Amino acid sequence: MGAVHLTVSDIARSRDFYERAIGLSASEHDGGTIGLGAGDGEALVELYGDSSARQLDRHATGLFHLAVLVPSRRDLAFALRRLADYRWSLDGASDHLVSEALYLSDPDGNGIEIYRDRPRDQWRRIDGQLQMATLPLDLRGVIDELGDEDSTHPLAPSGTRIGHTHLQVAELERTEAFYSGVLGFDVVVRGYPGALFVSAGGYHHHLGLNTWNSAGSGPAAAGSIGLRSFEVVLPGEPELDAVLGRVSDAGLPIEPAAQHASHIVRDPSGNKVELRAA
Repeated sequence: MGAVHLTVSDIARSRDFYERAIGLSASEHDGGTIGLGAGDGEALVELYGDSSARQLDRHATGLFHLAVLVPSRRDLAFALRRLADYRWSLDGASDHLVSEALYLSDPDGNGIEIYRDRPRDQWRRIDGQLQMATLPLDLRGVIDELGDEDSTHPLAPSGTRIGHTHLQVAELERTEAFYSGVLGFDVVVRGYPGALFVSAGGYHHHLGLNTWNSAGSGPAAAGSIGLRSFEVVLPGEPELDAVLGRVSDAGLPIEPAAQHASHIVRDPSGNKVELRAA
């Protein structure tokens, strides 16, 4: 998964939040946008400021949350302490069996997950189905990873990346046909009512797709706060061409991205997917 592109109402405020609370490093891009990444890596989040943007519509299709994957449980503990030092509240904290996750929202209400994966050999399968759940997270156990260390790690470590993107969609049948049938993701988990999880390479999920707040809805009004697009990165040009061929065969339009070397397709709920080669 590549960068998630967001519209925010106050780009200076959001930059401060993503730098100090999330620990990402900012760089200025063309057009006044801000890219935020970890170490020397590519941007994980790209912010577009618009002071006249409409408020986030929580019932529209779009972003449920972007998910920042950190390399270890100790890095998750640093993330938790960083949020505490910034005095930013959590929306939740869960043990999903395959991962441990913190949930919060940015200053405009865009959802964020910060998580670490358990090793794959600890993931359980029953009758071929990956077992995931939503259990309370042992926050004390997480913070104890730091021992007696007093200082907060100022930055998210190298290796931090977008682990998955979780979307709000209008319905699941056509959504599955698009993400699995056309783009080629594997369906991994069906056990959550009103939701579907898909991935590549046996991962627990690269995309979460749910109708919990957005069943029967459409995209937010133009110029609203929230998701502009998100990137799916293919290993190389042959893989990208194969996916674009399936998109074309399905009769779906492909748009060039204005500022990125990628190809935009829209899912049945209007969410913009930017397809590009690594």
